[in-house]
Amino acid sequence: MPLLRRPRQPGHPRRPGSTRWMPGRLTATARRTAASAVLVAGLAGCAGGAPGSGAPGRIDVVASTSVWGDIAAQVGAPWVDVTSIISDPAQDPHSYQASTRTLLAIKDADLLVENGGGYDDFMQQMISASATTAPVLDAVAISGLRPPVGGDLNEHVWYNLPTAEKVANRLAAALGRLAPRHAAAFTVNADAFDHQVEGLIRAEHRVRASDAGVGVGITEPVPLYMLQAMGLHNLTPPEFSRAVEESSDVSARVLAQTLALYSQHRVALLVYNEQTSGPITQQVKEAATANAIPVVPVTETLPPGMTYVSWMRQNVTRIKEALSQR
Repeated sequence: MPLLRRPRQPGHPRRPGSTRWMPGRLTATARRTAASAVLVAGLAGCAGGAPGSGAPGRIDVVASTSVWGDIAAQVGAPWVDVTSIISDPAQDPHSYQASTRTLLAIKDADLLVENGGGYDDFMQQMISASATTAPVLDAVAISGLRPPVGGDLNEHVWYNLPTAEKVANRLAAALGRLAPRHAAAFTVNADAFDHQVEGLIRAEHRVRASDAGVGVGITEPVPLYMLQAMGLHNLTPPEFSRAVEESSDVSARVLAQTLALYSQHRVALLVYNEQTSGPITQQVKEAATANAIPVVPVTETLPPGMTYVSWMRQNVTRIKEALSQR
């Protein structure tokens, strides 16, 4: 089965030397047509039983990534079976290899959870191809977040902790409609999850109380919601992070401005998306290290052996500890 790749914006080439594989310069119409043909063909050629549990009393949930899959599993425990399409932490979240098994999981799911905002467009392609009637929860839509004036919405909404709470509560309601006899338990589970997240939000506020206004650098906007909640000021030129995110060229002027943040000690730390590496981001990381500026690694997908809460707690702790080195 060919790769289906999600474009952030139409027509981004593969970044030379990068571990992220981006789509070629096909038109949006051509990509949609090709993707739909692949998906329909995959469904037409499938045979055998569904990949879900199919067990009486069980609810099959399919999530686009393990981030939302983990939250669904916590809210729905112990009556849900969750399939996360992107679950390997080494897998690029922006591309994946479709399979008939995944397509059948979408088709037979009782509930679907997607990130939305253009992050996981493959979900809409598969939902359309499968003709499923299962309810779909869209995290970006649930978040209520809006793009800045003249800018694009940062789709990495799982780094916005209130959004995780909202999604958990919507999951409880949706699961309760599917299994009314367990509705109260789903609500209790969501409340327990929210309680843990509230502790993380208080930790963010403590950082804001001590370090609001401190300048930081990023390679991509993945962690921006968390940094903003902490009151930290991203000084990275927007042209730099946009170019990295969209796999386009960084001008010499913008690169020089970015590197100066570290050589001039204008930022207290660099928050680095370690799932995306390339010559330019590596150069920024080396500039931070050479100037004794802490580098805080973050990821887009759930690390192995961690839950959403333990993962976000680790991120908050790492940022706090890096700030303490100022």
